[in-house]
Amino acid sequence: MQPLPHHYHAAIDAAPGAGNLTVESSGLPDLATNAPTEYDGPGDQWSPETLLMAAVADCYVLSFRAIASASNLQWQNLRCDVDGTLDKADRIVRFTELRIRAHLQLPADGESRAGRILEKAKEICLVTNSLVADVDFQWETTVTA
Repeated sequence: MQPLPHHYHAAIDAAPGAGNLTVESSGLPDLATNAPTEYDGPGDQWSPETLLMAAVADCYVLSFRAIASASNLQWQNLRCDVDGTLDKADRIVRFTELRIRAHLQLPADGESRAGRILEKAKEICLVTNSLVADVDFQWETTVTA
């Protein structure tokens, strides 16, 4: 890892109207976005709300991968589902709760350390740590034959 601080950039050029926007960042593919259906958008593009949930899930999985690799944990698959509740709190509309569910599939000789590594990934996820929402985190493991 490079020393902190790290800096990130994204940009959007917008024109009047309600059409799709294009998020861009150097060296990355463009990403079409629009308002979600809850805000009268078409619902067929990524929205700021779904992008935030994706960022939480992505950060969690990348954090898990790093810790699992450093810990020599053998695993087969990790699915991370994130649901967010957008509500009014203190007269501000914001995400008030995140529900993170991690489902880890392990080989038949499953590791007893898996639960601690799943918890540690949640603790170090910088995206989740940057948010003020309450976080409900649960995990489960399954062992394959």
